[in-house]
Amino acid sequence: MDLKTVIGVVVFLFLGLNLQSQEKDFWNGKKCAVVLTYDDALDSQLDIALPLLDSLGLKATFYLPGKANSLRDRMAEWRSAQAKGHELGNHTLFHPCHGKARNRNWVPKEYNLDNYTVKRITDELKVANTLLHAIDGDTLRTFAYTCGDRTVEGQYFINKMKGVFVAARGVERGLNEPGKMDPYDLKIFGSNSRTEQGALIQQVKKAEKNGALLIFLFHGLGNERKLDTDPARHAELLNYLAKHQKTIWVAPLKEVIQYYKANQR
Repeated sequence: MDLKTVIGVVVFLFLGLNLQSQEKDFWNGKKCAVVLTYDDALDSQLDIALPLLDSLGLKATFYLPGKANSLRDRMAEWRSAQAKGHELGNHTLFHPCHGKARNRNWVPKEYNLDNYTVKRITDELKVANTLLHAIDGDTLRTFAYTCGDRTVEGQYFINKMKGVFVAARGVERGLNEPGKMDPYDLKIFGSNSRTEQGALIQQVKKAEKNGALLIFLFHGLGNERKLDTDPARHAELLNYLAKHQKTIWVAPLKEVIQYYKANQR
């Protein structure tokens, strides 16, 4: 092998390693990004999640339906959360879902997406944004699909709202990798009463290995409902994230996606 060939191989390997390093540190100079999201504006989020997040210096995204009791009764606390750097995301006004789906007998006929039109759902989302703006004064926001349902009248209604929302979070399980992810159908890792010790941290390690965005989905923090997460499992994750912020970027979804859109190749 002559000298020119050797030099060419060395340069190629160097550039390859450099690009690989850049991909791994894509997320604001960190190996991965983690977004903590909480759905449905539940009291346990104000009572348990927010105090722990604030004590550790972590910021999260909370998806609030307009009809939530805690939004009515504890509005000042939600306003304070946004003032401290947390995001208040749009989760519709009435949390409509498709009633024909499996195990959806609980869906009220008034808020059954099977009976909605695209105009009705998009109007509802715009009014929900107005309500949230009255609470926090913010103009940029992300959205979370209720029950993960993305269609009305057979159409992906988010296509009418891409100029309104920075991003939309779904409920399909998986990592979001740079160059492959859809900002308007973001994947998640959900937590519930069956989540085992260490399981959440294992997902973070997987995201670091893949240089990906990992979005956690929590509902209540307690031990009363299937969708609840044991507060100990939740605290285990948050303490791990707080100790590894040199390599893990933890931020609200709006901030992470704005960064992604500005820096994607």
